[in-house]
Order: sequence, then structure tokens, then C-alpha cells
Amino acid sequence: MKIHFHGAAGTVTGSMHLLEVNGKRILLECGLLQGKRKETFERNRNLPFEPSTIDICILSHAHIDHSGNLPSLVKRGYRGRILVTPPTFDLCGFMLLDSAYLQEKDVYFVNKRRKKQGKSPFEPLYGGEDVHRTLRQMDSIPYEKRTEVAPGVTLTYRDAGHILGSATVILDIEEEKAGKRRLLFTGDLGRKGAPIIADPVPVNDVDLLVIEGTYGDRLHPARSDIKKKLRELCAHILDHNSRLLIPAFAVGRTQQILYHMNELHAEGLLPPIPVYVDSPMASKATEVYENHPEAYDRAAYEQLRKGDHPFSFPRLRFIADVEESKKLNWTKGPSIVISASGMCEGGRILHHLAHGLDNPDNIVLIPGFQAEHTLGRRLVEGATRVSIYGEEVDVRARVVSIRGLSAHADRDGLLEFVGEMGGKIAHAFVVHCEPGPGKALADGMREMGLKEVDVPVLHQTFEL
Repeated sequence: MKIHFHGAAGTVTGSMHLLEVNGKRILLECGLLQGKRKETFERNRNLPFEPSTIDICILSHAHIDHSGNLPSLVKRGYRGRILVTPPTFDLCGFMLLDSAYLQEKDVYFVNKRRKKQGKSPFEPLYGGEDVHRTLRQMDSIPYEKRTEVAPGVTLTYRDAGHILGSATVILDIEEEKAGKRRLLFTGDLGRKGAPIIADPVPVNDVDLLVIEGTYGDRLHPARSDIKKKLRELCAHILDHNSRLLIPAFAVGRTQQILYHMNELHAEGLLPPIPVYVDSPMASKATEVYENHPEAYDRAAYEQLRKGDHPFSFPRLRFIADVEESKKLNWTKGPSIVISASGMCEGGRILHHLAHGLDNPDNIVLIPGFQAEHTLGRRLVEGATRVSIYGEEVDVRARVVSIRGLSAHADRDGLLEFVGEMGGKIAHAFVVHCEPGPGKALADGMREMGLKEVDVPVLHQTFEL
């Protein structure tokens, strides 16, 4: 058995791991890399293997850094099945179409410049028809259903507690020489006690582990601290007649923020400020969440059963129309705008940042991890001037981070999840992390008694 780490190695985006076993090639995810535009475009376009040689693809969840390059895989010759959970299928239906739209839009603007420079045009990574072919190749498999995916390889999905439909990937493998082994790929692992989604389900008797390490070197604050911070920020913009801009992933993060605001409203602590969700994709994602209450934790399910909608409260509006979105930038009075993308690398949030960053009374709330070389990362690191759509914008607004809103397990959560596996782990790999957190988590796992723990670098191969 061999495993090749072709993405999310040394970084948190572009998840892509290739497993060779019993003469078959199993691709674990095919995500988009995000970061420096030219570098990421080239890497996303040039897959590190021939797509037609892949026998089956398994997806852990719908986030674009895990699913977003599947249409490229299909466009370039992959004709096999793509396995997903039912909610992931529903989410991918519009998320990948939105991604295709953004690919085409970005290339359109790039090609306008290239034409003026006398250069040949670029082709988008993929388009809408590639997405439709991708969706036709998807098969949905519910949690806990054992499914043979290759000779001697059985897949079981188990709830990862990260976003709706997220799953850990259990592969029970039988090889002629090595015998039986269990490989677990965590995908993105959620937090115990997080709102809305059920907790991650433990997995026992793991021999080989591929685990995410996004927050392998830090702990999250308590939920009460998150609500206190949100309340303070809302009070500030009310007092200053200003704006709170929240770049948030349309799937998972937006619903979590709305849930906390719903709680604040129920407690009488949410100021009378209009809240706008300016993301058609977030609106669709919220509808999918509404359609899958079976994935909720007990508290959210009981809240829904009693008639209290978890994602709704007075003065909340979902914005679909582009012209309405533009008008938000000229609306008088205090307001809160939640908009994608979560790392400020595209989408409507860029227009709001372009109009709002130069106002010192405004606040930009960064509610999660920001990958290297993204606009979100530059804002978090204190940039005083940034480029948006080729125009320089002064950063005078206050930039605030709340890591506790993350849907990822922190260091203690990751180590606890490893500890629940029963101590059989022969070899572990830490992926989906920058080098510092990866090393910290690997050291923590070694302190627990694991002897073989590696933090792979890009395109590194291990024979197991």
C-alpha cells in the first residue's frame, strides 16, 4: 500500500491524497488550492496524476478546499464514481456551480488585461457543464453503511461533526501480504459541543491515521466568550453608526454565526441592527441545513421542533439580487453584513471591503483560520493597505479575529479524538495544517505513545 500527499500538505487548502492498494488507485478528495493567484491557478489546473488512472474518488465534505477541483478531475478524464454523504451531495450541487461561475469570472477579467498586453487568453479551470458531469458521477452513501469500493477495501462514513454532512472516512483494507488494517482519514474534524451539528463520532481500532491539524497548536475560547465578543462588536457599531463586515464561508460558518445571533436575540442582548446575509450560496446552504435536521445536535433539533428557527430572528434579511447587494454599501445607519468568501478571495465580500475598509469606525470580523497569501490573512496580520480588484485600499477599519467560531477541533479536541481510537495506531500522518501546528500536533501524539508520526510535505509518498 502506498499513499501520496498531493495537497493540504504544509497548508490548509487543496486537500488531495492518493491511496494505492490491491492494484487500485483511490483518491481521497480533490480540493482547490487557495492563495497566490498565479501559483494556485497553475497547480489547480495541472493535476499531479493522470485523472483517467483513478479508480474511485471519496469525498469527506463539501467545502471547496476539499471538493472544489473535482470538476477539473472530471474535465480531464476521470469517469469513475465520486462517493459523498447525502447532505454533501445537496451542498455540492450549488457550491460547485458557484465555483465554476467564479472561475469563469476571474478568467474573464484576467483575459481583458492579457488581451491589452497582446497575450493569449487563459481557459477557466472548468465551467458549468463540467460541474453537471461531476454531479452525475456522485453516489451518496449514508453514515455507517459499509460499502465495498475496491477489491478488499470497504468504506464506512461516520459523522465528523464539522459541517452538515461532513464525514470521517474509514477504510477497512485486506491485503494478501499485510492482512487486515483499518485506515482512517478524518477530513476536517469538528468540535464537541459546537452548535447545530452533532459531535464527532469516535472511531476504534485504527491502524493507519491521516488526521487534520489546522489548530494543532492552540485552543479555542469558550462559546460564552464568542457571544460576549459578538455583543460587544454589535454595541460598537450601534454607538458609532458604522458597519460590521463578516467574511464567512457560506456553508457552516454563516449558519453558526446566525445561530449565535439567534441566541443573543432570544436573550435580549442583540441590538436592533439590521443583519444582511449577502451571499446567494449562503442562502441556499441555509435551506439545505433546514432540510437535514437529522444531522443536528439535540439542542438544535429540540429548538427547531418547538418552532424556533435556529437561523432566523427579526431584522435578518437574505440578499439575492446584485443591485440590492450594491445598495448595502450606501445604506445609512449601523448594519451587519455577512458575506462570502471566508478568506476574502472572491465573492461579494470584496465589494463591501473595498467600500468599508477605509472607515475607522467600521469593524471587520474574521471568524476563522485564514490561509497564507489570502487577503483575509493579510488583514489579520495588520496590513495597512491592500489591493482589491486591482485598486489600492487603505485599511483604517478595525480588524478583529474570533477563532472560537471555528468548526475545527482544537489541539485538545484532536488529541482526545486520537486517544479514543484504542492505541493500535502504527503510523499517523498530520495534514491540512501549516508547519507549526502540524509539528505541535505530531509532538503531542508522540507524547501519547505513537511511535510513527509524520507531517508530510507536498507530493511526499509513503509505503505502508
